Amino acid sequence: MEISRIIDLFLFAIPSLITGIIAYYFFREHTRNEDGRRRFLLKKDLQVNAMPLRLQAYERMALFLERISPSKLLIRITPISSSKEDYESLLIQSVEQEFEHNLSQQIYISDRCWNIITTAKNATIQLIRKASMLEKTDTANKLREVVLTEMMERRSPSDAALSFIKEEVSDLW
Repeated sequence: MEISRIIDLFLFAIPSLITGIIAYYFFREHTRNEDGRRRFLLKKDLQVNAMPLRLQAYERMALFLERISPSKLLIRITPISSSKEDYESLLIQSVEQEFEHNLSQQIYISDRCWNIITTAKNATIQLIRKASMLEKTDTANKLREVVLTEMMERRSPSDAALSFIKEEVSDLW
């Protein structure tokens, strides 16, 4: 008779165990879904708050690239003396100051974009230095002329970087 009671007890316990296992898996899945939903909502809120900052960073970097574009840089900064070395230093210093002013924007833009912007800055400085080293460049005004002539013949480094920024911003939408 004991065996029949054990079997009866076992038959009553099986549905309880099955119900318990189903409830465990149901609540575990429910908890995972709720956790995922909370993470999604948190990420969505963060993106809503961060998007204006990212766009502002791209705007500032576009402005930086426009300001260091050789043709605009030479128009904005006029030579103080006729010394090409002084003018070269003034131009390079201006580019570096603009860059340092915008250093904090790198946390809001992609690493690839930041590298392209840095490369454009360095290429602009290199262009000024190369123009200054030419034999025909003997005065500050001649340096301006040589750089502007160079810009007529090819695309400025700033333009390439600006195109990349526009492409990256369009990918945000």
